[in-house]
Amino acid sequence: MSYVQSIRLACAVIVKRYTPRPEGRLRKVQSNCTTLITSFWGLKRVGVMDEKRWFLAQVKPNSAQIAQRNLRLQSFQTFLPLEEETRLRYGKQVTTQRPLFPGYIFIALDMAQGLWRQVNATYGVSRIVSIGKTPARVPEELVSELIQRCDSSGLLLPPKQLKPGDPVTLTKGPFANFAAEVERIARDRRVWVLMDMMGSKTRVAVSPDHLRAVQA
Repeated sequence: MSYVQSIRLACAVIVKRYTPRPEGRLRKVQSNCTTLITSFWGLKRVGVMDEKRWFLAQVKPNSAQIAQRNLRLQSFQTFLPLEEETRLRYGKQVTTQRPLFPGYIFIALDMAQGLWRQVNATYGVSRIVSIGKTPARVPEELVSELIQRCDSSGLLLPPKQLKPGDPVTLTKGPFANFAAEVERIARDRRVWVLMDMMGSKTRVAVSPDHLRAVQA
């Protein structure tokens, strides 16, 4: 499972569990959501002396664009990754954009400035995901890799199409960082690669999400 799929799964579970409840039960649900999302993303508690870092804000239903606009009006830096979705409507294929992680938006904050409470008061935002009463920081590498995979508007770019003969590097699994060459691409999207191991060629099938193309 790729990191994007893992995060999307976490969001799906959290959004499903985050439903209106009586006050007492709502606090318990929020606590469970925080535990679940921090375990998936490795979120960390931060101190007030940290410089600007990425955090995660939960937005109100169908309010991601509204929350982003209002946060930017207050000069907050935000990142809302989007993906294209094609559906059949009235007999026609219609392509629209939707948040990659429904219900959430990334926001960069300098905790020393103490502005995170202002985020919670922003129209369209529900709350900043926190550990206890402290906002939880999202790993910088996760957001950086996501930004690199999106265009300037936040739209997720299609993955580079691999073809037989392309040099690649495996990024995950027991063969992480091994160099290989694409042999063929199966119908189920698995990529068969050839690796040079102890002087002989070894064929391995991997997910395309676990390969990084090598620039010629």
